[in-house]
Amino acid sequence: MQTSLSLPLTALALGAGYLSGSVPYGLLLGKVFGAGDLRKQGSGNIGATNALRVGGKKLGIATLLLDALKGAVPVLIAKTAHPGLALIAGFGAFTGHLFPVWLKFKGGKGVAVALGILLALQWQVGATLCIVWLATAFISKYSSLSALVAFASAPLVALFFTHNHADVSFTLLLAVLIWLKHAGNIRRLVQGTEGKINLSKKPHDTQKP
Repeated sequence: MQTSLSLPLTALALGAGYLSGSVPYGLLLGKVFGAGDLRKQGSGNIGATNALRVGGKKLGIATLLLDALKGAVPVLIAKTAHPGLALIAGFGAFTGHLFPVWLKFKGGKGVAVALGILLALQWQVGATLCIVWLATAFISKYSSLSALVAFASAPLVALFFTHNHADVSFTLLLAVLIWLKHAGNIRRLVQGTEGKINLSKKPHDTQKP
């Protein structure tokens, strides 16, 4: 039997999601892996792409997985109580990653955490977006372009698999925020100065991802 969306439950889901999303795994892992403070290297971003560039594949993959999990876990927990709470917890996790209180509200760009959220909400949507991201990255070698293409298609993918107004609207919201957070990347893509993905063990490219 589903629980009604009471104000305390809504606040709990939003707050717990935010706290989960606000954990800066890229920053923490950068120090554990000996790569230093990601905010002072490469693009200055705490996400997986900059972790890859600064610290190599192991740091990049670890950051990617943990950022995805910090979005997926609160959604899966909230989902057991009420489907509506899952969306609220997901939004909390996403905003926590973008605007973590611990880092003066200067967080990542939200791609990995959004994929984790969508995988937990409707795995077909998340999996399809992962495939779109990987295909675009394979062809272009641009992480930012891959994210932009994947999330440009995200609302249509959600509509195809869910036919649910709330899920589609939520996915559209994530896509809009991700595009806004990538404004600088879009400018560099247009100018031809955007850094490409570097899979070498010790990358030296300092262009912004």
